[in-house]
Amino acid sequence: MSWFAWGDPERATPLSESLRDLIAQTLGAELRDLPPVDEADVRLPSSALDATARAALESAVGAEHVRTDAPARLRHSGGKSTPDLLRRRAGDADPAPDAVVLPADHDEVLAVLRACAEHRVAVVPFGGGTSVVGGVDALRGGFASVVALDLRRLDRLVSVDHESMTATLQAGLRTPEAEELLSAHGYTLGHLPQSFEYATIGGYAATRSSGQASAGYGRFDDMVMALKAATPRGSLDLGRAPASAAGPDLRQLLVGSEGTFGVITEVTLRVRPLPDVQHDEAWSFPDYATGAAALRRLAQSDARPTTARLSDETETFVNAALSGKEAAAGCLAVVGFDGTDEAEVEARRAAVTRLLTECGGTPLGTEPVSEWRHSRFHGPYLRDTLLSAGVLSETLETATTWSGVLPLYEAVSAALKEALEGPEGGVVTMCHISHTYPAGASLYFTVVTAAGADPLSRWARAKRAAGDAIAEHGGTISHHHAVGADHRPWMTSEIGPLGADILRAVKSALDPVGILNPGKLIPDGTDESTQDAHA
Repeated sequence: MSWFAWGDPERATPLSESLRDLIAQTLGAELRDLPPVDEADVRLPSSALDATARAALESAVGAEHVRTDAPARLRHSGGKSTPDLLRRRAGDADPAPDAVVLPADHDEVLAVLRACAEHRVAVVPFGGGTSVVGGVDALRGGFASVVALDLRRLDRLVSVDHESMTATLQAGLRTPEAEELLSAHGYTLGHLPQSFEYATIGGYAATRSSGQASAGYGRFDDMVMALKAATPRGSLDLGRAPASAAGPDLRQLLVGSEGTFGVITEVTLRVRPLPDVQHDEAWSFPDYATGAAALRRLAQSDARPTTARLSDETETFVNAALSGKEAAAGCLAVVGFDGTDEAEVEARRAAVTRLLTECGGTPLGTEPVSEWRHSRFHGPYLRDTLLSAGVLSETLETATTWSGVLPLYEAVSAALKEALEGPEGGVVTMCHISHTYPAGASLYFTVVTAAGADPLSRWARAKRAAGDAIAEHGGTISHHHAVGADHRPWMTSEIGPLGADILRAVKSALDPVGILNPGKLIPDGTDESTQDAHA
């Protein structure tokens, strides 16, 4: 992946002058180009890893797998949020890890953690580096040095249990490679987030990831049957059966823990047969409220598609304009069906058709969905293109109950407008419902605004306003992007002071020195309210 952009820079297409002028006119702003500096001009702090700690790490993984060269450290200096990219494009790679350590297996991860605990070196677990919430920023947390623990060498399909329909995979496997290995056995995970090309199995588990087909395949945490993790105090092997009454489920301490309690090295997952039949179709609804009510009816019925999502009016219009097509009136919904039996898929499709028609939907056929699927993984590259042209295009997400969906949608949209509209231009806010449940749904916002003279401060102001609106209106601060450093100020308001104490207690039990991913997820005792956090 690129050090200054989402993925392969060659896949980011330049912005035409006519489109750039149209965006500037829409935003009512003067756009200032933000090209990246040359890699040789990036300011990278000198490595602070002392010789004794380095020798211990080399003993654990081999000297060739402890890297302190500038390219490796730069590419592990953070994730892919807009603030991450803005800093690196401007030539600032601080904070950066003092070394990148690449273990080969679980035992080597254990050895690295023990060495780091002994020598007081912070450890940031690193998978695909796709975090957009500061989850892999190389924060030291008061320690003199920090290393990025890159798990790319843990890339095996360990085993497949055909009777139980489970597979055990190492944490460093990226999704395309994992799907290729599973398809050889006739299986799939069915997990398709926008980070699909780069994110890893361990990263999905550590962040409670959710993919576009979650209505049918479930969230990633639903798929986790068992896991193995390394901690500074030893190994955890969790999960013996599909269900258990042997006390609280300790797997849930590691799933979603973002590398703060331990490093997930192996995950046993529920797998599904490769679908023989796939069918997609688009629907139009007159407005967002009508479409949301239809998705609620769908989520609360037995007629569940594999994929279900709904764009608001603005997103429907913008997506059509970007694809060169005429936008459908109102809001566009996408539903998809996967299965191994054509008759079963057709029966589900017929039931969904009846329900959506009753709810005021109009079928539009398959063409709008094929365009969406074609561009599915291109969105982050468009963000890179816009960023170079001086336009911030960032996302944020939340979830709430069905009764709270529309009030939360209105509150976050209003907060973003108030935070961003002003002398430096306006803002375009779009939203879609991307994951549905019987009790509620997620809301996924895209925010487009001029970068202005100080883009970092401009986006920070918008993020604070949106986060406060989410907390005040009963949403979760993250449905699937995780907490990281960026969402940590709202954690105490979400789980309460006692809940924060519980997280700190678990951290103390598993990581008594506190070396694991400092500054992420767990409130530090000072983030007791959003007011205090933003003072």
